[in-house]
Amino acid sequence: MELADWGENSTADISVTSGGSCVFPITVRGAASSSEISLKPVHGKLKKLNAATYEYSTKARYKGTDTFVIKATGKGPKASGTSIITVHATIK
Repeated sequence: MELADWGENSTADISVTSGGSCVFPITVRGAASSSEISLKPVHGKLKKLNAATYEYSTKARYKGTDTFVIKATGKGPKASGTSIITVHATIK
């Protein structure tokens, strides 16, 4: 998922196979200094690998949608601040 700049909120869409997982980075110019899970997914698990990378794993045999929210703070060349990232997962 890519944000325009720190301090801006964003929405991302991912697609994952049922029972599968995906690793995704939070991409913003500059660097993430911290992040946390603000809303856990209902139909899977979200694991923080580091301040800018997460792994989402779906429940086996579930197909449908899931949503989770990450709050990330960082500093870039133009701005610094906290961004709220809402991720909508489609599980096939």
